[in-house]
Formats: sequence, C-alpha cells, structure tokens
Amino acid sequence: MSEVLVVTGGSRGIGAAVARLAAQRGYAVCISYLSQREAVRRMSTRHGGSGGAIVNLSSRASRLGSPNEYVDYAASKAAIDTLTIGLAKEVAAEGIRVNAVSPGLIYTEIHARGGDPDRVDRVKSAVPMQRGGTAEEVARAVLWLLSDEASYTTGATIDVAGGR
Repeated sequence: MSEVLVVTGGSRGIGAAVARLAAQRGYAVCISYLSQREAVRRMSTRHGGSGGAIVNLSSRASRLGSPNEYVDYAASKAAIDTLTIGLAKEVAAEGIRVNAVSPGLIYTEIHARGGDPDRVDRVKSAVPMQRGGTAEEVARAVLWLLSDEASYTTGATIDVAGGR
C-alpha cells in the first residue's frame, strides 16, 4: 500500500506543487481535510493507527511581522507555528511527527490576489539569495519532512526563504 498524503489548499500555489510532487513520488494524494484532530485520531498508534507525519505551512511573515503589508496574515501564520510546536509535543508518543515549512517570498498567485502581483520582484533584493523561490522548492521541503529521512524531526519549522 502506498503512503497517503492529505493536502489542504491543493488546488493552487504551494499546495498544488506539493500534491504534484508527492504524486510523482508515489504517494496516494487526497485533496480534502477535516481537521488535525481527526488526522491525529486516525494516525495515532494509541487508536490503532500506524503513526504518521503532519506538515503545516507557515510563513516567514510569522517572524518578520510583515508591517504595512500582511500583518493579519503574519499573525495567522504565527498561530500555525504555535500549533506545530504544541501538537508535536502532544502526539509524539503516539507515533506522529508534526513539523512546519515556512516559505519566504515565493512566486505564487497570493501576491496578485493581495493586489501586488509584482511583490516578489519588488522586494527580492531584501533576500540574501537575491531571488524569489518556487512552489516546488517549498514542496521538496514538505516531502522531506514527510519522509522517513526526517524520522527524528518533530516540532521543527524549516525555512525555505533564501536566507531572509
């Protein structure tokens, strides 16, 4: 049986890139979701599951604050960071790892939807690597955290942000 991956927001942007890359690597991909509570119950070794991994999508905005741009978005992603740390500690003994990926300036449609389609190009000079990232680069980090190669990683947030 192949590994199952549940992707929220898999219809576009980073979620779509994760779904595509996971499918290419042999995962059975499901683009639907009820809640982490239900996911934990189903994966928990305490409840008959075989363990698993949850990877949340945060944002560098959660630690940069995004003043004068996306402060509300930054605050919501800071909540994801806290959820990741707390849930990781709660469910580690049940065979479940919980981590997050924190993208920086990524070329996705979120900027256009926010009214600034050229935002990445406008601010990429503030990124040490001097460029924006791609959704596929973020997807690779997500899939690494889901893999057995990250079997001793829980409660972590990996920045995919070009050093910003």
